[in-house]
Amino acid sequence: MSGISKQYPSVKANDGVNLVVMPGEIHAVLGENGAGKSTLMKIIYGAVRPDEGEIRWQGEAVEIGSPAAARKLGIGMVFQHFSLFETLTVGENIALDEEFDIKALSKRISEVSKDYGLDVDPQRHVHSLTVGERQRVEIVRCLLQNPRLLIMDEPTSVLTPQAVQKLFKVLRRLAAEGCSILYISHKLDEIQSLCENATVMRGGRVTGNVDPRKETHASLAQLIVGHSLPDYTRREHRPGDIRLAVKSLSVASHDPFGTSLDNVSLDVHAGEIFGIAGVSGNGQAELLAALSGEIRDRHVAPDAVSICGKPAARLTAGGRRRLGFAFVPEERLGRGAVPAMSLADNGLLTAHRENMVRGGWIRANTVKAFADRCIKSFDVRCGGSGALAQSLSGGNLQKFIVGREILQEPKVLVVAQPTWGVDVGAAGFIRQQLLDLSARGVAILVISEELEELFDICDRLAVIACGKLLPVRKTSETNAEEVGLFMAGLFEGKRAQAAEIDTLSK
Repeated sequence: MSGISKQYPSVKANDGVNLVVMPGEIHAVLGENGAGKSTLMKIIYGAVRPDEGEIRWQGEAVEIGSPAAARKLGIGMVFQHFSLFETLTVGENIALDEEFDIKALSKRISEVSKDYGLDVDPQRHVHSLTVGERQRVEIVRCLLQNPRLLIMDEPTSVLTPQAVQKLFKVLRRLAAEGCSILYISHKLDEIQSLCENATVMRGGRVTGNVDPRKETHASLAQLIVGHSLPDYTRREHRPGDIRLAVKSLSVASHDPFGTSLDNVSLDVHAGEIFGIAGVSGNGQAELLAALSGEIRDRHVAPDAVSICGKPAARLTAGGRRRLGFAFVPEERLGRGAVPAMSLADNGLLTAHRENMVRGGWIRANTVKAFADRCIKSFDVRCGGSGALAQSLSGGNLQKFIVGREILQEPKVLVVAQPTWGVDVGAAGFIRQQLLDLSARGVAILVISEELEELFDICDRLAVIACGKLLPVRKTSETNAEEVGLFMAGLFEGKRAQAAEIDTLSK
């Protein structure tokens, strides 16, 4: 790629970018959210047209006008934000890319997913899949195309450490066979383990090329954000009274492919951060829905979920918020924010109790002031409070959603995947905000597949597997390998192991 530029109304996403990738090379593209990485990858994949510049593929100048044209050249891409039709099955979605016989394709999907350690059921409808399961579909879809260049945008954010290493073996095998890989990740240890070259971007421009294996975490982080990252600041505080209590919660999943909750119990104290780890699809979505009030089961006892000592299992989402509950869902676009609405209006959706409505009328100035305060306090890089949610990078939208909930000064905060797909600088900022919030006495429950994150900020953590919660331990008394083994025990779909793990937890 030579001199690639792309201008949007409010930002120049790419500014004279040059990029060279050799056959069989695993090449990282690093940068903050909004640095221009995803735009550049979409240009290679034909999803975005550049305003200027030239692309040469295997020595020949080409114009890649569409993803279909890219796939014909041998270019595949795993998107961070998925491109799947929700009402179709996994097999039908993948069949759209190529002219496949559905029955034969279903068999190939099962074979490939098993070979690569990615649990994918071709018969499931996409709307029933969690974020992590959808990511597996995207990866399998790409691998089925036998690409010559594979672009991967945050492919491991929902995999266990063991599964990540298995995926890396696959990627190294592909590279050895001559497939080039462009790899975008904010996990610096992955970059250093996998990649032999890295292009660093900042503000739409290339600011350097390095061998990540010769760099430290600190030096790579400094190259990405332009300054050194501060260490996490922990304030001395003792956990207080129980703010969130879940007692023997059993909820049948409404999705035939979902995971029912089985006798889940936990307590989160004021001033405590409680973490839940697990491979996506093991009951996290059902637990989040039960805690937030999105799904209420009339067969569940009223005190199966208690907020600040008051039974809440049968309250609406609004009723729980009135008790001091706040919630950050794992799906940013759709559940966390309405894509086609402005940041100001998205702030109104959950923060309208912050004096934004009077006598049935929306107070536009107050709504805008709240959004502006969130943008400033949480360093959200955007075109202002009128910017559409869908126009923000993933990390900046996440900072806005987290900020929107924190500014409401909750007593209990439930956060799912707080730093998924977020750059190293923004991830550190969000984690510090959660630590500061807990120091002010807020009870925080964090559900994440990012083990490093859980060990960085949590006081206690547990693993969720097959709808069971096990074991609950202080983070100082366990390690990532042990937690990863509990997670991986169910990863291959061996549901029968639940009883064995339950025995181990006792």
